[in-house]
Amino acid sequence: QLQLVESGGGLVQPGGSLRLSCAASGFTVDYHAIGWFRQPPGKGREGVSCISSSGSSTVYADSVKGRFTISRDSAKNTVYLQMNSLKPEDTAVYYCARSNLPCILTPGRFISWGQGTQVTVSS
Repeated sequence: QLQLVESGGGLVQPGGSLRLSCAASGFTVDYHAIGWFRQPPGKGREGVSCISSSGSSTVYADSVKGRFTISRDSAKNTVYLQMNSLKPEDTAVYYCARSNLPCILTPGRFISWGQGTQVTVSS
């Protein structure tokens, strides 16, 4: 069964770091683009980052460039999102999703969403 499971969320102070994991089963991440999205409280879902199926191309939203890094471990069939210098406005539920299309951070291009993991940035 095709599945994506996010983990690694939690409560962190401003300026802190978290690493989110997106563990895939039922398919191989090497053959698909994997994206990270987030949904802040009371707002719509927005794209954060994406890694291409080849792993050679990454995309970031302007709001996270220089602070977040997406990576992939093929042996573990897992995609990570390293989040540094976290800000209160990064507070959201974070989701990963699979796409059969090139990396463009539009939710409609992604399928097979995970259940999400909560990230709260607060002092």
